[in-house]
Amino acid sequence: MTTFRTFNLAAEFYQVARTLKLPRELREQLVRAASSIALNLAEGRGKPTKADQVRFFHIAFGSLRECQAILSLAELTDSVAFQKLDVLGAHLYRLIQRAG
Repeated sequence: MTTFRTFNLAAEFYQVARTLKLPRELREQLVRAASSIALNLAEGRGKPTKADQVRFFHIAFGSLRECQAILSLAELTDSVAFQKLDVLGAHLYRLIQRAG
């Protein structure tokens, strides 16, 4: 998937999420949500219709919002992780707009 930039950004964020020092429950939820972004992007990219693709991309966007909420709860909105998530969110938003 090296040519799917949004997926690559999601994979990068997942790796960063795995390294964050958070309370256990938040860290586990963050890692799950971060993996959900990448996995739903990959699955959506493989769907044959635009409608199916957009549905999975929206699920990925919901998981992205969950990650933002977790980082906000952990008071990490000024972190590199949050910045990466912001860039990923912009790419994902544009992807949804183009596919929809």
